[in-house]
Amino acid sequence: MSPDISFVFALIGIAAVLMASNRVRYDLVALIVVLALIMGNILTIGEALSGFGSSVVILVAGLLVVGEMLQRTGVARSVGDMILKHGGGNETQLLILLMVSAGFLGSVMSSTAVVAIFIPIVLRIAAETGLDKSRLLLPMSYAALISGMLTLIATTPNLVVSDELVAQGYQALGFFSFFPIGLLILAVTIIYMLVWGRGLLGVRKAAEPAKHKRKRRAAAELWTAYQIQGEVYDFWIGGPVPLEEIRALKAKGAVIAARRRRASNRERETVLFRDGMELQRDDLVLVRGPKDVLDQIAARADFTRRSAIGARTEDWQDSLGIADVMVHPEASILGQTASKALTRETPELECLGILRNGDPVPIEADTIVKAGDRMLVLGPWDELDQLVEMPDDFVLLTYPKERENVVPMLSKFSIAIGILAGMVVLSALNIVPVTVAVLLAALAAVLFKTMSADQAYASISLPTLVLIAGMLPLANALETTGGSALIVEHLLDVVGEANPRVMMAALFLLTATLGLVLSNTASAVLVAPISITAAEAMGVSPYPMAISVLIAASAAFSTPVSTPVVTLVVTPGGYSFGDFLKLGVPLTLIVGLVTILVTPLVFPY
Repeated sequence: MSPDISFVFALIGIAAVLMASNRVRYDLVALIVVLALIMGNILTIGEALSGFGSSVVILVAGLLVVGEMLQRTGVARSVGDMILKHGGGNETQLLILLMVSAGFLGSVMSSTAVVAIFIPIVLRIAAETGLDKSRLLLPMSYAALISGMLTLIATTPNLVVSDELVAQGYQALGFFSFFPIGLLILAVTIIYMLVWGRGLLGVRKAAEPAKHKRKRRAAAELWTAYQIQGEVYDFWIGGPVPLEEIRALKAKGAVIAARRRRASNRERETVLFRDGMELQRDDLVLVRGPKDVLDQIAARADFTRRSAIGARTEDWQDSLGIADVMVHPEASILGQTASKALTRETPELECLGILRNGDPVPIEADTIVKAGDRMLVLGPWDELDQLVEMPDDFVLLTYPKERENVVPMLSKFSIAIGILAGMVVLSALNIVPVTVAVLLAALAAVLFKTMSADQAYASISLPTLVLIAGMLPLANALETTGGSALIVEHLLDVVGEANPRVMMAALFLLTATLGLVLSNTASAVLVAPISITAAEAMGVSPYPMAISVLIAASAAFSTPVSTPVVTLVVTPGGYSFGDFLKLGVPLTLIVGLVTILVTPLVFPY
């Protein structure tokens, strides 16, 4: 073994130990690898930094933007709402819905993001149904991992394997090339969890909330704290309501706080209701006031009362919110009326109530703002955010806990679905390369205003990109020093050349084992070129071998530190390392067996 090969193997071992220790960030390990390859004279500076110009890095960045779009527009949340609606309190039904939803949603966005989205959904389901959250969270995270086996863009290792095939002169993998294999594995995993897996997850005591963290209050609690009189309902408008009638209702004590109206783009737009506005048929209005006045309004033929606002907040919470703020003792707005103090910079905000020394202050046209006043403010979330970004005037005390469920760009829901569908169609039909399709989708997400350009850039995880870019040259180093050929030679000595399935099993085991200590991206980077070289040495197609590596890279079921996809559920689920061993090791073996048996049927030797 040459000194250069020994150096590269030692570097892989050191990187594995550092990653497994969880004491050094993965992206820093990747940079250490890059520097070591340069300083060890294994690669030139250009070769060692070539990963930062890789199409894989650009592709991952684009996918992170697309995933952010799906979250901001409510596409991801709507999946969770569907599960709650159709799952009921049946654990088996909920488990199937959760795993199928996590699997398919993860096939078009980051599986880590999917798990992050689904954790509060599962906790909510457990709280409402009384089911054990530990029997739902881990199966859900496993399904999100398996999503990487469904489509080309589902996880970075898939892109690494496809890119390696192209680099070695073969056709790239298609968008749905290995979908049948992944779908079968997802089905087998669901059956495994229903029949045996969930039985290993006993009832656990819920984790104690952090004592230092103040619990957020609900909007209704803030309403009560400010001692605001009256009730709040929303009404459908059945016909035009003239301005004079609206003012007559206001004279009785009714306050129309907000209006939702279908715009020209068929989406509903919400605005605060101002004097001079009229109401049309099919408007939805939010009205507060004394109960007897609201009852009179409900008796009108042109007003249909739906429910108290606490029962149906979803129509309003994504566009309108409230904030509990305090007036800064040295604010520039002192001495101004409450209305003028708010509308000077944020014209769409309204003061619902004021507390002064703990006592409510009547809101009149001439009510003056004083230092230390607490104000309950109503308005669009973006203007509330703008208000609290003026710390010289206002100090945010709290947002209601409903803020956690707000989808900021719900009006762009259908646009996001269209962008996502376009990306999939362009990729699946090979109209444009996958990288181009993803970049077009990311650009469309900004151009159609599902997010700003700054928000798109903020959604791109630089540590993730550095990890990928830093580890890619390591495979090149293995190749140039002869390390890959040496590994293939030893594999052929061990498994022989007679049976390609045995080689597939060896490659699957090698990738899965490396995945216990390396990231799944790093494992794919190292083993993908080895799999192609091994196939060429055996005189068979490289695709079955490459697919074996691709699937093994996503089969990180056995430890809680292999990937953030499973690490995220450890604390909320109360899992131990043993839980992952009990469920993960048998599942990894089952997935490996299915892969070895089925892959050659889809990708013949």
